[in-house]
Amino acid sequence: MAVPFNRLELEMKVSTEVTLGGKMFTYETGQFAKQADGSVMVRYADTMVLATVVSMREPDEERDFFPLQVEFREKTSAAGKIPGGFFKREGRPTEKEILSSRLIDRPIRPMFPEGYRNETQILVTVYSSDMQHDGDVLGACAASAALMVSDIPFDGPIAEVRVGRINGQFLINPTHEQLNQSDCDITVAGTMDSIVMVEGGSLELTESEVLDALKFAHEEIRNLCKGQVELAKIVRKEKREIMIPEIPSGLEDEVRSLTGSRLKELSQTVLTKEERNSATRKVYEEIQTALAEKYPEKQKVIENAIHEIEKDAMRSMILDQGKRLDGRSLTDIRSIFCETGLLPRTHGSSLFTRGETQSLTTATLGTKMDEQILDGLIPDATKRFMLHYNFPPFSVGEVGRVGSPGRREIGHGNLAERALVEMTPAESEFPYTIRIVSDILESNGSSSMATVCAGSLALFDAGVPMKKAVAGIAMGLVKEGDRVAILSDILGNEDHLGDMDFKVAGTRDGITAFQMDIKIKGISFAVMEQALAQAKEGRMKILEIMDATIPEPRQVLSPYAPRLQTIRIPVDMIGLLIGPGGKNIRQLVKDTGAEINVEDDGTVTIAAVGDESAQKAIAAIERLTELPEVGKTYLATVKRIMDFGAFVEILPGKEGLVHISQLDVNRVAKVDDIVKLGDQIEVKLMKIDEEGRLNLSRKALLAGGENAEEEMNRPRERRPRRDGRGGRDSRPRRH
Repeated sequence: MAVPFNRLELEMKVSTEVTLGGKMFTYETGQFAKQADGSVMVRYADTMVLATVVSMREPDEERDFFPLQVEFREKTSAAGKIPGGFFKREGRPTEKEILSSRLIDRPIRPMFPEGYRNETQILVTVYSSDMQHDGDVLGACAASAALMVSDIPFDGPIAEVRVGRINGQFLINPTHEQLNQSDCDITVAGTMDSIVMVEGGSLELTESEVLDALKFAHEEIRNLCKGQVELAKIVRKEKREIMIPEIPSGLEDEVRSLTGSRLKELSQTVLTKEERNSATRKVYEEIQTALAEKYPEKQKVIENAIHEIEKDAMRSMILDQGKRLDGRSLTDIRSIFCETGLLPRTHGSSLFTRGETQSLTTATLGTKMDEQILDGLIPDATKRFMLHYNFPPFSVGEVGRVGSPGRREIGHGNLAERALVEMTPAESEFPYTIRIVSDILESNGSSSMATVCAGSLALFDAGVPMKKAVAGIAMGLVKEGDRVAILSDILGNEDHLGDMDFKVAGTRDGITAFQMDIKIKGISFAVMEQALAQAKEGRMKILEIMDATIPEPRQVLSPYAPRLQTIRIPVDMIGLLIGPGGKNIRQLVKDTGAEINVEDDGTVTIAAVGDESAQKAIAAIERLTELPEVGKTYLATVKRIMDFGAFVEILPGKEGLVHISQLDVNRVAKVDDIVKLGDQIEVKLMKIDEEGRLNLSRKALLAGGENAEEEMNRPRERRPRRDGRGGRDSRPRRH
C-alpha cells in the first residue's frame, strides 16, 4: 500500500534570494538532507551546491582544540562526466577539492564560540555545475547558511565571493572565461561588519587596488549575509547550549601564583626556538607536578591556564613595549642569508634562510610532455608551472609521519605558486614546463613566504627569464580592544599566540599573491591598510638582499637542462610525422634520443640535453616532412624493379619512377643490369606530373646526360599493335 504524500513536508521547504553580480543567488532549506543538523542548497546560475552540517551532542573534553572537519567534493556527474580510472567513481580528493575545503574551513572556524569542543563535520558537495561558476565560494555561503539554520552555536553568518578585474572594472564571481582575462583572482570572506579571510593572486596590483577589491567584495558579502539571516529567521531553530567543563575554584589563581614572573621574564629573554621551547616546557612540567595531587585529572585545565598566562605575557610585551620575543621591534626583519647554485646537477637551486626558517629549493625544466593534466569540473586544462612544497617533521625537531602531502602543504604550495607564476615568461618566449620543489629544512615563521623567495632565486639560477624577482613576508597582529600592533616577519609563537597571519608576496611594483587568516571575528580596513603598507616596506628590504645574491636570471641554462628547438611543418604533414598509431614519431625518439612534441598548428618542439641528438632529430623530421622539389638531387633507395624502370624512395614515404631510359647514358637492356633492390643512387627530380607522380633521372647526373630532360619531355612513339588493329592478333576471343 502506498504511503500518502505528506503535504506538510513540502511546506517545510523555504528559500531566500539575493541578487549577486546581476544573477539570482538562492538559499534553500527543508527539502534536502533533513536528518542533518542543518542543510542548505545554494544555487547560482546553473551551479548548485549542497552543504550539510552535523555536530556531536557531547563535547570532546580530551581535546584542547575545536574538532572541525570540512570536506568539499565535486561530483563529476554535476557536469555530465564519468570519472576516469578503473573503478569509474570518485576517489581521494583532488588538489582543487583540498584547496576549496581550506577556503571554506578558514573563515568559518573562527566564528564558533570559544570553548565549543563538540566534534563537527561540514560536507559540501557540488551537484550541478554550469562549467562557468566555481562551487567553492558558493560552498562557503552554503556551509554558513547550514550552520545558521541549525541548532549548532555559530557567531555567523559569513559569506564568500570571488573578485576579478577586467579593464579596471571589478567583477563578482566571474566566470572561468572572465578570469582568464582578469588581472586578479581574489577570494574574500567576511561578516556583516568585517573581513575574516582573504586569498588571491594578481598581476602586480598595488596595495590601494587590493583594498579597493576587498571593499568591493564586502558590499556583496553583506547582501549574502542578509540572505542567510532572513533564512534563519524563517526556520527559527533554537541554538543548543555550550557545555564548558567547570574549572575548580581557585585553580587559575594558584597557577598564576606559581608561575609568578617566570613566563613574563621568559617572554622578555631572547632565546632560540629550541631554547624557548625547552624553558617553557620546564615551567609547564613543574606546575603540573605541583598541582597534580590537589587537582587530579585536571591536567588539560591546568595546561590551558598556563597557556593563557604565556599568551598574555607575550601580547602585553608587544603592546606595552613594542618589543618582541626575539628582541626585534615591530617592523624589523630577521637576518637573511641567500645562496644559489649549490646543487650541481639540478637545473637551478637556492638556499634561503631567514632567522630559523630555511628553504632548500630546486628548479627543474621539462618539456610539453611534463605538463600537469588537471582533472575536475572545469574544462580540461594543463599546467606548465608547478610548485610543490614539502614540510618534513625534522624541520620543527619532531618525529612524524612521512607520506603524501597534507592540506597544509598543498595550501602553502598553492600560495607560493600563485606568487611566482605571473612573473614567469610566456610559453611562446620560453616553451619549458617548470617545476619548483621547496623542501623546508627548518621552520620558525612563515615557510611559505620563504618558499616564494627561494623559488624566485632558484628560477633566476636556472636561467628562466623571469620578468621580475618576487619576495614574500608574513605579517602578524596583536589586538586588545583599540590597541593594535602589526608585526613584520612573524615568528611561530607570534602566529600561534597572535590574532592574524597575513602573508603578502610581490615584486617591487606590486602584489602577486596574498593570504590572510584571523582568529578574531574580523578586522577593519584601516588595520588591513596599515598591514599592507608595512608588508610592502618589508618586501623591499628582502628584495634588496635577494638582488645582492643574484640580480638577474642567468644567461645560460644548466648543461643538464634540455635544450628546446622549434621548427614548423605543414599541418597536412602532421599525420605523416606521427605515423599510424604514433609509429613514426616513436621511432624518431628511439633513434635520436630526443623528445618530440607536435602541436595542432604544425609547431614541432624538439627537446634534448645534447645538441647532437637535437640536430639528428631535426634533420630526420625535416627529411620526413620535406616536399619534393623539382630540380633537386636526392640520394634515393631502390624499392621496386619493373621492366620499364625502377621505383625509388627519395624521401620517407615518397617514391618516384626512374624510367629505364633515364637510368644511364647508354641504352639499358634490363633495369637490374644497372640497379638492384636496396641500392642507393643519386637521382634528380625532373618533374611532377598532373597526378602528383615524381619523374626522376639518374642519367641527368652522369657525364653525357645533358639531354636527359629533353628526352624525358619528348613524346614517346607508341609501338603498333601486333594485329595491326590494336589487338595482339586477329583471333576471335571466346566468351
